[in-house]
Order: sequence, then structure tokens, then C-alpha cells
Amino acid sequence: MFAGLIALPWWGYLLATLALTHVTIAAVTIFLHRHQAHRALELHPAASHFFRFWLWLTTGMVTREWVAVHRKHHAKCETAADPHSPQVAGIHRVLWGGVGLYRREAARGDTLEKYGKRTPDDWLERHLYTPHNGLGLVLMAIVDTLLFGVGPGIAIFAAQALWIPFWAAGVINGLGHWWGYRNFACEDASTNLIPWGLLIGGEELHNNHHAFASSAKLSHRWYEFDIGWAYIRLMEWLGLARVRKVAPKLRRDPVKNHVDLATLQAVITHRYEVLAKFAHSARNAYAAEWRKLRRQGMAVESPASLRRLLKRNPAHLRRPERERLAALLANSPVLSTLMAMKEELNSLWERSTASREQLLAQLEDWCRRAEASNIEALQRFSRQLRSFA
Repeated sequence: MFAGLIALPWWGYLLATLALTHVTIAAVTIFLHRHQAHRALELHPAASHFFRFWLWLTTGMVTREWVAVHRKHHAKCETAADPHSPQVAGIHRVLWGGVGLYRREAARGDTLEKYGKRTPDDWLERHLYTPHNGLGLVLMAIVDTLLFGVGPGIAIFAAQALWIPFWAAGVINGLGHWWGYRNFACEDASTNLIPWGLLIGGEELHNNHHAFASSAKLSHRWYEFDIGWAYIRLMEWLGLARVRKVAPKLRRDPVKNHVDLATLQAVITHRYEVLAKFAHSARNAYAAEWRKLRRQGMAVESPASLRRLLKRNPAHLRRPERERLAALLANSPVLSTLMAMKEELNSLWERSTASREQLLAQLEDWCRRAEASNIEALQRFSRQLRSFA
């Protein structure tokens, strides 16, 4: 049996597998995701062509198809039209069958036509990468076998071929909308899986991405790390990339205690972070109301389940959940007030016909009513909101 041109110990083959699959991960997050789908950065033609060629070899994915499916995911997130929402299709179907969901959506001509614009359309794309997208995988299998031998080569190729379907199509699209922590109260169910984006190129920080989709940097907190961003910065230093946009930071002025246009701009720009801070401020109030409702005999599983129900967009709740929420609010004036004030704050940036002066007056009125509500969580959050700069 052919032993291959490169003889390695067992751990050497493992490192080679991790290195090769990591290049593919970098190509997906930098080229397909941040560059093509969201235009968060520009790439030098040499870097762009390398990523396209590598993805053709290792995944067989067509750029236009991937971009179209992902853009539709953002446009229709957590609805029946979302190509791969675990909130709609179920976590197991997306986690283990994400590739099938992707291929089904990629075959839709209307999806490609509407969401696949401004993707590569040169000679290579038209004559090689798109019509012969499976040829690259065949060549990669041959190269792996020649380099590492029949047994290790086939194992390494299998890992390369399955890496993206499992980690990207399954874990990110599935668990990234099911389990984890959230920095931002987006209208969808996106989550950050872990704070350190190493294995999947930074895509682990999925909630951060949904909050600021056009940001080239996915990490947001001081303790978060996005290895894809580190590669982008290195490429920028080498002249191979140029960052177009990163997420803005919410600033606070500790001595500021009034609402002004800077406060309004901060609330509108950082609406998902503002809602997350609102939910954090209300945690103790939620827990106190949970205890009260339990004493009244209402079926509320835990404080965490109550918080999850109150934080979700009512439009995305199933009928039984909407009915349960209505019953809870009817039996708790505090929860009803908190929910109403949150929805009012949430609707502030949707009033596109209002002038800045009108929005400012509405925000000031919201703060006055929050501070007069006798609900400590609202009073504390209103004082915090006034300090936004």
C-alpha cells in the first residue's frame, strides 16, 4: 500500500488535519462570510482568489450559493422562510442535517437571484468553480493520498470534507441559535457559543455577529477573542485586506444624568445592547415575580425560563408560549409594566417618521415614567440610560 511522500507520527497526521481544516475555516469566515456576504472588508485579488481556490478544493461550495443562503438567513431569521432556523425546524434537524437544508435552499433560483448579487462572476467561476464544483474535492482526495498515503490520506480528506458541513452548517447554524450566552438582545435567537473563537474562526461569537452583521470583527467584550479578526489584521498589515467597518462601542459618561441627542443616538445605534442591559437590570425583579407567581400556584418552571420567555420577541413565540406569556402578565402588574416599557423602548427606533426632537421627547418621557414606576429595576436602568453618550 502506498505510504505517501510525507511520513509522520500519528500526532503529526492529527496536526496536519487541524492545519488543513483550519485554513478552510479561515477561508469561510474571512472570504465567504465577512468579505462576500456582508462586505465588512475588502480583499486583495490574490487573497480572494486563493480563498476561492481553496474552498473549491476542500468544500465544493459555490460562492454565490453560500452568500445567497446566508443573506436570506439574516433577512428571514427565525421565520418559516429562514433556511436553517432551529427555532422553526428543530435543533436536531439543523445540527445533524444542516447540509441538506443548505443544499435545498441553494437549489432555489429565486434565492440566488434575490440574495446572490455582487458575487464573483469571472471566467473561473463560470467555467470551473460553479459547473465543476465537485472536481476540486476529487483533486483534494488525490493530493491527500499522494502526500500522506492511502490510510492517513483518506482519513485526512474525510475530516476536511466533513469539517465545514458539521461545524458551520450544523453547530453554528444550529447551536448558534439555540444554546449559549447573549451580549445583545437581538430579535432573533442567536447566541455566542463560547467567548473564544478559535476552532471555528471566530464564528463561535454568533450573537455578536447578528447584532452587527457588517462588522469585520466578531469579538466585542474584553474577554472575547476572534481569531478570524487576528488574521484580518495581519492581512491588513501585509496589504492583503482593508477593513471597512467594525461594531461601534457604547460609551457612558458617569457624571451625565440627562437625556440629550447623544443619548438618543446611543440608544438607536446600540439598540440590541441597550435591550440586553435592560434585561440584565430586570433580573432581580423577574426572580421576585417568579417567587410570587409560584406562591399563587402558577406553573413557571424556573426564573431562567421566565427570563427567556420575557426576553424573546413576542412575534416569534408559538401559540402555547404566547398564551402562557399572556397569563403571566395578567397575574403580575410588575411583569406587565416591565414588558410594556421594554416594548416601548424597542419601538423607539422603528418610528422612522418622527423627528429627532420628537424621539428625544419620547425618550425623556420614557425615563420619567420609568423613574416614577416604583419598580427599582426600571428606576436603576433609567439612570443608567441617561448616562449613555
